[in-house]
Amino acid sequence: MRIVVVGASSGTGRLVVEQGVGRGHDMVAVSRRGTSVAGAVDMRGDATAPGVLSAALADGADAVVLAIGGARGADRNRSTVTAAVLDALPSGWTGRVVVHSSLGAGDSRNYLPRAMQLFTSLVLRAALEDHTEQERLVRESGFAWTIVRPGGLTDKPASGHIAALEEPGPFAGVIARADVAAFILDCVEDAATTGRTFALGTPA
Repeated sequence: MRIVVVGASSGTGRLVVEQGVGRGHDMVAVSRRGTSVAGAVDMRGDATAPGVLSAALADGADAVVLAIGGARGADRNRSTVTAAVLDALPSGWTGRVVVHSSLGAGDSRNYLPRAMQLFTSLVLRAALEDHTEQERLVRESGFAWTIVRPGGLTDKPASGHIAALEEPGPFAGVIARADVAAFILDCVEDAATTGRTFALGTPA
């Protein structure tokens, strides 16, 4: 598959690119700083610039992965970039948008313990509001989508032990970025995940 990853310079986005190359996909990495991942097309530039996105999408895409981080001084960086990406996708595009969101966005606040709900509402409010708006834009875009909401992220090696919930239930809300990247690629490869939202953590 040809997969365009927006927000690919570091974190989960870079891991999606690296793992995607390892799975034999054609990966296009879009980021401000560049990635230099061997085997991937490195598309350096601001994703809100039409020329950057049109170049990234010039040869088509089976999926677009949004792994956008926050930006200093911008409370709505994720939703702003997401809007630009959706505008750049051609009318009638039949691929899928896969969003790296966050546990606590939208209705997933209900997955968190009460103490954690208070913490996120105080400390992560702006970021979660941005993720929630990002999700809304994608759901209302008319394109096929999948949303992935991981909990607390670590840089530990992939464990392969992932709890992916579609309704509240027991699980540990901490997960390695490498496991999140693998799950995102699993979603890209599995059309049955279209129109579904997953909270990610590790088994309790």
